[in-house]
Order: sequence, then structure tokens, then C-alpha cells
Amino acid sequence: MMTTSIPQQGLSSDIQQYLVVTGNYWAFTLTDGALRMLVVLHFHQLGYTPLQIAGLFLFYEIFGVITNLVGGYLGARIGLNRTMNIGLALQIAALFMLAVPADMLSVVWVMGAQALSGIAKDLNKMSAKSSIKLLVPSDQQGQLYKWVAILTGSKNALKGVGFFLGGVLLALLEFKGAVIAMGAALTVIWLASLWLLKKDLGKAENKPKFNELLSKSRAINVLSAARLFLFGARDVWFVIALPVFLRSQLGWDFWTVGSFLAAWIIAYGVIQSIAPLVTGKSVSSAPGRQTFIWASLLTGIPAIIALGISSGSSTATPVLIGGLLVFGAVFAINSSLHSYLIVRYAKSDGVSLDVGFYYMANAMGRLIGTLLSGWVYQTAGLEACLWVSSTFIAVAALISLRLTNPSDKRCSI
Repeated sequence: MMTTSIPQQGLSSDIQQYLVVTGNYWAFTLTDGALRMLVVLHFHQLGYTPLQIAGLFLFYEIFGVITNLVGGYLGARIGLNRTMNIGLALQIAALFMLAVPADMLSVVWVMGAQALSGIAKDLNKMSAKSSIKLLVPSDQQGQLYKWVAILTGSKNALKGVGFFLGGVLLALLEFKGAVIAMGAALTVIWLASLWLLKKDLGKAENKPKFNELLSKSRAINVLSAARLFLFGARDVWFVIALPVFLRSQLGWDFWTVGSFLAAWIIAYGVIQSIAPLVTGKSVSSAPGRQTFIWASLLTGIPAIIALGISSGSSTATPVLIGGLLVFGAVFAINSSLHSYLIVRYAKSDGVSLDVGFYYMANAMGRLIGTLLSGWVYQTAGLEACLWVSSTFIAVAALISLRLTNPSDKRCSI
């Protein structure tokens, strides 16, 4: 557990508040993962094309971009407890919007619900990731890396459970029953959050101006650009193309698709949590070299999977499954490195401004990846999605070479 390495005197009210924020983030993550799986599988079952399914997530990703930018400003102005509670409330509204009769589930209506869910998700992520910067002394970077890795990894493990939950709920309760059940459970969490989150953690001492939304830090700009391509590379084949391929080409049922993707994300989250043990302590002093090395290792994996699938032999399926597992492990290290560095680079006063800007780039990468996942898969198949993924990762690797030591004066230029 996260609290085992915290000295007794460290259990301040700030840390207690952070733990509540983290618990809320975990609960939200379950519904977010489940909802994504529900939408992909349900609307594929209704006959939607991969590109149409990708379009359902368009507003989810677009509003995620906007929310990360504006949400960081709000967190610095009104406190992270308020942004967290607003996010939970919006996710509840999104879930109950989807509980309408089937004939009302038009594309526009679903996109609107996804827009609310996208806003909610990034308010929650920004609140949790920003809080940790305020709780670890600046001279304990090893501890900061561990905490960020644990938070990020546990979140993704729970998102994997959410994928499985989505497949199970769809099979047991069908679409409407599933979203009602999740909305009711999250309402209980939200009411508890309103009671427990009382401290304005993360309020900036110097209130930021709206024109300060865009980061002026060279290091954060470089890291954000690398993050955009890194997550675009993942989502271009994982979000739409892979589950549709497993369902339509390999004939897997809902339970199998949901269970497999859930297991993948859970394993991915576990590896994120132990990333500091894998990368060692050199990340703090040589972030550019470390991120380049790990991105370079990742670059060839989608290409190898693509070659294995295109061979058309009986080994194509094992290559896909095995390659996906290797990709997840190496991608997890890359993601954890990035998550640590943004918290390390961010300014303590108004930390949510820098974190929000960074996750705006993350959301932009997800948006690009999601749209390409539907379009490229529909027009050229899964192999083409994998080649695009390799190209994006190579670009992220080259960008990361420009990262400097967090103590370098160039970081703030």
C-alpha cells in the first residue's frame, strides 16, 4: 500500500486528503474502463463500423484536451477537491444519459454523454496527479518516482478490471442495466467525497491568470510533445482496431474480449507500479537518455506484430497475443517514466497548470490515435494501424532526446 513507507509524522491532513482523492480516482477509473468497453462492444453489436465507433469517442477526447488545459487553471484557482467532485458528478450524469430507451441512443446523444465523461475523466486525473507533487519534499525524488508509479500503475490495473467489468455487465445486465448500476454505485462515492474532501489542496498562493494556461517551460513542452506521439501510438491500434479485430476476425465473444483486454491492462498497471525498480535511479539525472532508450525498445514491437499478422500463417494469432503482452510491458515503463517527469518538472505553486498542460497533450494524442484507429482499421486493417504505431513511437523517441536534467536551468526557458 502507498502508506507503508510514509513516516508517522507524515500522515498530515494533506496526505489524508490525497488518499481520499486517490480512492475517488480509483472508483472513477472502474466506471471509465467499463463504459469504454460497453460502448465499443454494444455499438459494434448494433452494426456500427469501426470508424463510426471511433466517432462516438470524438467528443470524449476533444473535451479531454480542453479540460486538461482549463482544468489545471481551475484546480489552481478553486482547489483540487472541488475539481475532483465536479468530475465525479459529470461522470454520473454521463452514465444516466446513456440509460435512456434504446431508440433515443442516437449518435449525437452518445457523443454528448461521452463529452461529459471526457471532461470528468480528465478533471479526476489532473486532481490526483497534481496532488502528489505537494506531498513529497523536493529532495526525495526517488520517493516521488515511486509514488507516481504506484498511483499510475494502480489506476491502470483498475481500468483493466473496468474493461472486464464492462464485458460482464453487458452480458448480464445488457447496456441500459449496466450504465444504471454503475451510475448508482458512483453516486454513493460522490456523496462520500462531498463529505470527506474538505481541504483546498492545490490552490495556488499566487492566483494564476487565464493567459498563463500555456506552459512556458521548455522541458514540459518537449515532454508533452513526446507524450502526444507515445499515446497516439498506443491508441491507434488498441482502442478500436484491436477489440473489433478480436471480435470480428478471431470470433471471440464479449466475455473473452473483455477478459483479455482487462488482463492486459492489469498487467500493464502492475509493471508501471514497479517501473522504478526496472529503470533505476538514473532517470533523475539523465531523463532524455532513459526515455529515448525505452521508446526505442518499444518502436519495433508493433512492426514485428504487423509482420506476423500479415504472414497469414497459423502463428498469426500467437504473434498478436504475445506481441501485445511484450508491447504492454515496455509501454508501461515508458508511460511511468513520463508520468514521473511531468510531476518532477512541474512548479509546486499552481502545479495543476503544468500537469494540466501536459495531459492536454496526452488527450490530444489519444484523440488522434482513436480517430486513426477507426479510419485506418476500416480502410487498411490492423497491420496498417500497427505500422502507424511504430512510426509514432519513433517520433516520440527522437523528441525525448531534447529532455534535460530537471535541475538544468534550460528546463524553465
